[in-house]
Amino acid sequence: MTRSLLDNQSARRLFLDRHLLLRPGSGPGRDDDLDGVLHELGFVQIDSVNTLARAHDLILWSRRGRYRPEALERLVSHRRTAFEHWTHDAAVVPMEFYPMWRLKFARDEARMRARWPAARREGWESEIDTVLRHIADEGPACSNDLGGGEKKGSSGWWDWHPSKTALEFLWRSGRLAICHRRGFRKFYDLTERVIPAEHRNSHKDDGEIVDWAMSEALKRLGFGTSGEMAAFFEIVTRDEARAWCARALSAGHIIETDIEMADGSRRRSFTTETVLDTISSLPDPSSRVRLLSPFDPVLRDRARTERLFGFHFRIEIFVPEARRKYGYYIFPVLQGDRVIGRLDARRTGNVLTVSAFWPEPGLRMGKGRTSALIAELERVRSLAGVEVVEFSDDWLQG
Repeated sequence: MTRSLLDNQSARRLFLDRHLLLRPGSGPGRDDDLDGVLHELGFVQIDSVNTLARAHDLILWSRRGRYRPEALERLVSHRRTAFEHWTHDAAVVPMEFYPMWRLKFARDEARMRARWPAARREGWESEIDTVLRHIADEGPACSNDLGGGEKKGSSGWWDWHPSKTALEFLWRSGRLAICHRRGFRKFYDLTERVIPAEHRNSHKDDGEIVDWAMSEALKRLGFGTSGEMAAFFEIVTRDEARAWCARALSAGHIIETDIEMADGSRRRSFTTETVLDTISSLPDPSSRVRLLSPFDPVLRDRARTERLFGFHFRIEIFVPEARRKYGYYIFPVLQGDRVIGRLDARRTGNVLTVSAFWPEPGLRMGKGRTSALIAELERVRSLAGVEVVEFSDDWLQG
């Protein structure tokens, strides 16, 4: 059977629409509306770098211009409609997904026990019990509240003291949960004191979880290979993903289609008839320029982004300064259904300084596009908490 072909522009628009970047978002960016945004995205990655705004805050602001950072903390610490854990990295996840994370808890625990030196040394279980007793008796704790006088060392992940390693182990394996943050510091409590009973007491078998993770990933991607779907939540193994796709294809739940890449090549992917039926009703994107976090969901899979948009992007935080091509923390810039360039901007006091903007090759920065970029930087002032945007003399490159 000849596979259908989804042209590149339609594929990009479908992908952006699934990530809430094709249409303007007009909600208040808090409480129920923010819960809805989080559910649509699947999760929001958390990162501590704060040169302009933290990654999770910029991700949400890009979808809801009235969003403010305290709104996400409220979902986790007060409403309990979201929880913090891991996908491919630390993330805030809708609380209703919590039962599906049990498989990840179990697999992460097995992986940590096998790979973390701290988890294999004598006295490890005693350290675990000590941390649990402290939190049970004293209430929520952060890493500074534990391990007084302990010596840091190579304790299994970063250069942590033993109690910090125990905290992370207990959190990653589901026995503790993050109840709130103070600044950016995590506070942990017993899971039963954080996760609502309806979600904590809901149990799914492994097969149900795999089916959920793959189906929900495909909904949010619009189309993808088995590996791309497995990587979305990072719950399912690659072998499980391939087997799921084979069963779903045989049962007629998904179909194969060719996706046209930015370079004109084709990539075989899976999607559904329902998804393809929505393409004709997708609106044309607005001409608004959008500043994106380097950790935005549309950029998380760097290889997929490069294939689909022709945009090569790497985060250079850990690249020695002399070897960086652009800079320490660079923001991709989207306009319509194209990534048009990358921006170097940093907040200092009440000033946002724009050092450089590099347009993508072949893209012309006329007056209209330049004005649209400046307008976006003016909009982001409220999130960044600055009063003024200043531009270096040679900020517009190329």
